[in-house]
Amino acid sequence: MEENFVPFSGIKNDLRGRLMCYKQDWAGGVRAGFRILAPTTYIFFASAIPVISFGEQLERDTEGVLTAVQTLASTAICGIIHSIIGGQPLLILGVAEPTVIMYTFMFNFAKERPDLGRKLFLAWTGWVCVWTAILLFLLAILGACSIINRFTRVAGELFGLLIAMLFMQQAIKGVVDEFRIPKQENPKLTEFIPSWRFANGMFALVLSFGLLLTALKSRKARSWRYGTGWLRSFTADYGVPLMVLIWTAASYIPAGSVPKGIPRRLLSPNPWSPGAYENWTVIKDMLDVPVLYIVGAFIPATMIAVLYYFDHSVASQLAQQKEFNLRKPPSFHYDLLLLGFLTIMCGLLGIPPSNGVIPQSPMHTKSLATLKHQLLRNRLVATARKSMSKNSSLSQLYGNMQEAYQQMQTPLIYQEPSAQGLKELKESTIQLASSMGAIDAPVDETVFDVEKEIDDLLPVEVKEQRLSNLLQAAAVGGCVAAMPILKMIPTSVLWGYFAFMAIESLPGNQFWERILLLFTAPSRRYKVLEEYHATFVETVPFKTIAIFTIFQTTYLLICFGITWVPIAGVLFPLMIMLLVPMRQYFLPKFFKGAHLQDLDAAEYEESPALPFNLAMEGELGAGATLAEGGEILDEIITRSRGEIRHMCSPKITSSTATPTKDPRSFQSPRLSEKAYSPRITELRGEHSPRSSGIGKSSPGEARASNLGKSPHPSNK
Repeated sequence: MEENFVPFSGIKNDLRGRLMCYKQDWAGGVRAGFRILAPTTYIFFASAIPVISFGEQLERDTEGVLTAVQTLASTAICGIIHSIIGGQPLLILGVAEPTVIMYTFMFNFAKERPDLGRKLFLAWTGWVCVWTAILLFLLAILGACSIINRFTRVAGELFGLLIAMLFMQQAIKGVVDEFRIPKQENPKLTEFIPSWRFANGMFALVLSFGLLLTALKSRKARSWRYGTGWLRSFTADYGVPLMVLIWTAASYIPAGSVPKGIPRRLLSPNPWSPGAYENWTVIKDMLDVPVLYIVGAFIPATMIAVLYYFDHSVASQLAQQKEFNLRKPPSFHYDLLLLGFLTIMCGLLGIPPSNGVIPQSPMHTKSLATLKHQLLRNRLVATARKSMSKNSSLSQLYGNMQEAYQQMQTPLIYQEPSAQGLKELKESTIQLASSMGAIDAPVDETVFDVEKEIDDLLPVEVKEQRLSNLLQAAAVGGCVAAMPILKMIPTSVLWGYFAFMAIESLPGNQFWERILLLFTAPSRRYKVLEEYHATFVETVPFKTIAIFTIFQTTYLLICFGITWVPIAGVLFPLMIMLLVPMRQYFLPKFFKGAHLQDLDAAEYEESPALPFNLAMEGELGAGATLAEGGEILDEIITRSRGEIRHMCSPKITSSTATPTKDPRSFQSPRLSEKAYSPRITELRGEHSPRSSGIGKSSPGEARASNLGKSPHPSNK
C-alpha cells in the first residue's frame, strides 16, 4: 500500500479493488463446502469466549448496566455487517479489553456526577461514540492509514506479543480469583468457606490446565501416528471446541457431593430478563445530557479514536502478513471509515463498540491457510494417483500436479500474482528415481510417496473469502439466545481458553523466536540451523541479535507495565506508535542497516535446513560437545505458523509459478542459487555476498559458524 494523503483517494482505491473481488469472495467460500465449518468453528470459539468474559467484567464494573448480552450483540452485529460490506473479510471484529477499560472509566466518571449519574451513563457514552466516529471519518478520509506501512515487524510483533501477554495475564488472574470470594457475593455461603474455596480453586486448576493441554495437543492431531486420517483431520479441525464441551461435561462429575456454586460458572442475565433490553432505547435519552458533557465527551472520544485507529489497522495488518501470500488487495482506509459508522450505531444502541481484534484476526487467517492447504493437497493427491495409474514418469507426474495447482488458482487479473508456485521435487526423490533405472520410467509410491511428499511441495496460501467471517459472527449472535446453555460453562474453562489463545498466537512471531534463541544453550543452537529458519540467524551476528532482542523485550515490558496504570493503561498503543520514529531515527544509530533489514524484514524469510554435519561443524569447532543421538532426531519438524508445517527435508523453492519439467535439472538446495544460504557458503569457506568483512578461505576449509558467538574483525 503506497502512502497517499489525498482526501478520499485511499477509500476510492480500496473500494475499487475489493468490489472486483466481491463476487469471488462469496463464491470461494461456497465452493469450499462443508470444510469451511472447520475455520468457522475455530474462530467462533476464539471470538465468543473472550467476549463473554469481557461482558462479565463489564457487568461487575458497571453494576449491571452492561452485560455479556450487550458485548455479544455488539460483536455479532458489527461482525455480520463487516463480513457483508467490509473491505477485508479476514479481519475479525469484537469487543476488546481496551474498550472494557474505557467504558469502566467512563462509568466511574458518570456515576459520580449528579447531573449524569447511572441513568444517563449510556446516553453520554452515545455522544462519546458520535465524537469517536467523526474522528475516525477524518482519519479515513485524509488517508491516515497510509502510515500503517511504517509499522514494521518490530512494532507489529511486539504488539502481538503484548496482546498474548494480556490474555495470559487474564488467564492467571482468573485462576487465582477462583480461590477468592467474588465481589458482591455473600461470604457466609457454604461454597465460600475456606475449605470449599480451596477445593474450588484446585478444581479450577484441573479444568483450566486440562483444557489448555488437550486443546494444544488436538491442534497438532494431523501429525499424530495414531488413528485414521479422517479422525486426525477431524480432531485438528474441531478438537478445540470439542475440548470445551468435554471439560464442561467433566465439571459436572462431582455435582452431587459439592455445594451448588462449585465450580463457578458464567453469570449473565438472559436477553429476555427484565431490564436486559433497556439500553436499546438509549437514543431517546441523549438529548437529556447537559451540553457541557456533550462537548466534554470529545476528550475520551479522542483516546478511543486513537485506540481504534491503531488496533483496527494493526489487526488488519497482522491478518495480511506477507508470509500468508495473500492475493487480494487490502482495505485499510475503507474499513476504518466503516468502523466509524459501526461506532455510531453501537453508541445509539447503547452497546459497546467492536473493532478489529488480536489475536483472533491472524488466527482466522492461519485457519484459512490450513483450509487452503487441505483443498490443494486433496487435489494434488488425486492428480498424482491418477498419473501413476497411467504409468507416468516423474517429470510427467510433476507436470500434471503443476497444472492442477494452476487450475486451483483463482484466475482474476486484478489479483496479485501468486508469490510462490508449486515447490520443486526433493533431491532425494530425483536421485531415487535415477537409481531405479531410467529417469523417464514410470514411477510408483516407492519412489514418490504421495501422502508425505505433496506436503513439501505446497506453498503457504490462504482461502480468502467472506463466508467464514459471516458464519462465525452469526454464531456469536446465536449465543445471545443460547445464554442459558452458555451459563453451564465453568469460568475456569474460560481461563484455560485464554491461555490457549495466548500460546496459539506465538508461532510465526519472529520476536518470540529470538527470545527462545537467547535461552538456547550454545551447544544446542545448531538445532536452529537444522530446521527451516529465519534468514537473520545466518546473516546477523548473535551478539547483534541478542542486543536487538533485549531492547525489544525491555520496551515490551514497559508497555506491559503501562497497562497496569488504571486509566493510562489504554494509552499503551501510543507507546507502540512511538516505535515508528524510533525505528526510523534511533535504531539505525546503534545497528547496521543490513542487520536491521534482516531483523525487521517485512516478510518472514526462511532458509533451508542444513544437514547435521554442516550445522554442527562450526559449533563443534567452537568447543561444543556432540549431542546424543536421541536429541539429534527430535524436533525434526520445525516450529509452525498455525497448522502449516515445513518438514526438514532438502528441497528448493520455485521462484515462479512455472516449473521446470525435467527432473534431472533439479538441484540440491546445497548447490542451488535459488535456495542460496549464506551460512552454507560460510561453513564451506566460500565468500558470502550478503556478508561483509569475511575473508575467502580455501575450498576445502570450513569456516566456523558465528551462531552463538559475537562477531570478530576480519583481520584476525
